[in-house]
Amino acid sequence: MRAVGIKMLKNRLSEYVRLAARGESFLVTDRDRVVAELTPPAQGRSPLLQKALLAEAVRAGVIIAPAVCPGSAPARAPRLTLEKILHDLNGDRADQ
Repeated sequence: MRAVGIKMLKNRLSEYVRLAARGESFLVTDRDRVVAELTPPAQGRSPLLQKALLAEAVRAGVIIAPAVCPGSAPARAPRLTLEKILHDLNGDRADQ
């Protein structure tokens, strides 16, 4: 792991970000004191920002993931047919 000062990091940020994307890690220093780390994304992290932020919110407990993934739940049989609903609706209207 290499160290880089804030001023150098600021001046060459794009270069250091590209190196981090390739797998290198850096300690960011301010007056010889470590203040941050620049590392590649964690394994399994989505490259898309929205998905990564959503996954982080789930990990932090800010939101709760659904128990069933979309599209994986079995289809339900309708409780009433359209004809029965229309018949009941017409009956209610006739009573008014």
